[in-house]
Amino acid sequence: MIHPNHPMVPIIHMNIRYFEMPGSEVKWFGGGIDLTPHYVIEDDARFFHGSLKAVCDTFNHDFYRRFKSWADDYFFIKHRNETRGIGGIFYDRLTGNEEISLEQVFEFSKAVGRSFVPIYTELVNRNRDKQFTEAQQQWQYQRRSRYAEFNLVYDAGTKFGLETNGRIESILMSLPPTAKWVYDYHAQPGSEEEKTLSLLKKGINWV
Repeated sequence: MIHPNHPMVPIIHMNIRYFEMPGSEVKWFGGGIDLTPHYVIEDDARFFHGSLKAVCDTFNHDFYRRFKSWADDYFFIKHRNETRGIGGIFYDRLTGNEEISLEQVFEFSKAVGRSFVPIYTELVNRNRDKQFTEAQQQWQYQRRSRYAEFNLVYDAGTKFGLETNGRIESILMSLPPTAKWVYDYHAQPGSEEEKTLSLLKKGINWV
């Protein structure tokens, strides 16, 4: 989880997990990677999703479609009727079957993890030197508030940690350092903020 200071550099999240139940055949992988831009830059979105599709296609040509749709549904803020960002891929309880072995699922999960650094480095380098205004910084804090809402209300990992008496500092470390809520906010017509809001929805084909 990375919350950059620069409003043109997107928030990114990635995790990979493995679950095995001792004494049984239950073994599976889960994880994924998703992007939450404060401002949706369409070229960056296409690069991000194209990179993830390339990773998925190496293992199964249906993975990207399935896991992109899963991410759209999972990273959705129902009470706002908007997605947390532009999604990515998300999967859970992925195990071996007649199409792919558990070892291949492991290799796929490692490939997803290894994609993080080159993808995010490219996105940071594209945007880190751009100038920004105080108004854009305030918009960043407002978008961070939506990230906080998702993590506190819907995120399965946060809910699991809080319900099982986990270490609070570790559970809440994914929250942004600064976030702001603006009452009944409406973006200016034709603004970059309005454009971003229009792209926070499920089912957008970025590739």
